[in-house]
Amino acid sequence: MVLHSVRDLDPARGTARLYLAENSPVILVPKPSEHDPNDPLLWSRRKKRVAFLSVCSFAFFTNFGIGGLTPAFYLLSLEFGKTQVEIGALLLWPLLTLGAFNFFWVPIANYWGKRPVFVFASGLLCACSMWGAVAETFESLLWSLIVAAFAGSSTGALGASMANDMYFLHERGSVMGIYMSFLSGGNTIGPLICGFIVSKYSWRYHKWMAFILSLVNFLAVVFLVPETTYVRYNQRPVDSDSGSSRGPRLVSRSYAEKGFGSRNAQGARSRLGDTDESLAGLNLPKKSWQEEIGVWPVASRENPLWRLFIRPFSLWLCPCVIFAFLAYAISLEMTLAVNILNPFVFQAPPYNWSPMINGLINIPGLIGNLLGSVLGGWAVDKFCEWKTKRNNGVYEPENRLWLCIIPLIISGSGCLVFGYGVEKAMGWVSLFFGYGMISVASTAVPTITMAYVSDCLLPLNSDALMLVIGKKQHDSLLV
Repeated sequence: MVLHSVRDLDPARGTARLYLAENSPVILVPKPSEHDPNDPLLWSRRKKRVAFLSVCSFAFFTNFGIGGLTPAFYLLSLEFGKTQVEIGALLLWPLLTLGAFNFFWVPIANYWGKRPVFVFASGLLCACSMWGAVAETFESLLWSLIVAAFAGSSTGALGASMANDMYFLHERGSVMGIYMSFLSGGNTIGPLICGFIVSKYSWRYHKWMAFILSLVNFLAVVFLVPETTYVRYNQRPVDSDSGSSRGPRLVSRSYAEKGFGSRNAQGARSRLGDTDESLAGLNLPKKSWQEEIGVWPVASRENPLWRLFIRPFSLWLCPCVIFAFLAYAISLEMTLAVNILNPFVFQAPPYNWSPMINGLINIPGLIGNLLGSVLGGWAVDKFCEWKTKRNNGVYEPENRLWLCIIPLIISGSGCLVFGYGVEKAMGWVSLFFGYGMISVASTAVPTITMAYVSDCLLPLNSDALMLVIGKKQHDSLLV
């Protein structure tokens, strides 16, 4: 069957029945496979958490090693004889790479699977951290950061997409909030730690620390992160009146059924359009740990690779993608504006702070990020549960958007507090408090909007998230 639109894969476009009655247990959406124990939705909670946190740590250590070096920029300019503008390339080019090569990794993962991408990229990040630690020239250090950003860009959309592979609809907001906490945490904890390391030792110690942490993470990815890609075709739409479904029934096909060496599953392959009845009685064997950690566990040939590179751009016109990008960009630009401004405020009269003390502004930023992830994740899931029960048990993706107004009001007010405090040279407490308020939106808004995009475009969620994150990174450079 030739697919012409997202509706061919998911006619419901994210709408789903989660409750049959007000006090009934939640209905699991997507529906896990009844015949395949390798379905990531059926994994134990411990297995899910270990795999997901390993990839979250990968995203964290990417930003820790790249953005964490910023407190050492002045010392680097003295060591390598570079101007402030030239030293800024150590941040500018990695940021550009993080956004641009996000468009490279997603099609590769859609073709060969997420695990090969994570294994290769996490190993490359580890090698680049060592490269940076022993770099003798400015150009060598710059290229180590660029290649590290190339490796780390694989976690942008794929990390969030991995959450969609393993968790159900009613859990999606909470796990997306955890992912965003790790993603933003590297940008706040990294500079905070590096500021103290640089003041007492050398910037190279920070790079060696990044190498050790990324090495541990590489081993975790190799041994603890199985392939999570699992294709589900023809999700049935919801009949909100009767609670029944119509149209083709849900068809699940695990890449385990198509993996190399899966001889017992050869007869269990299903074609697009098959029904659950065609799989009745064909219980597939559970993969061993050795099979799960194979470097090349899957190989998809349903679409040529070149088509996977151009397919995502057709989603540009989807309203959910446009809204998610704009909301993410606004929340990010508020935070970036303060990040650029605060050194010129605190390291000049009347504050006259040292770079090490100036780095403490990341503490309220971290607190704001954590609060934002809870607000955009767990709180939104609870709100959606309440709205769904009031809607006769039918979940609508737009339910998530109601709470977007809260972080935007908090962060908008934070901009006023910070700006007024700078203008009137108020105490540092007011400026720190304002920055903490601003940081709430930098995790809450993307958590809400990325979960919303995933709900609306679940069959192509990695493509859609790639567009949102890639465009966001481009706009961060414009600021």
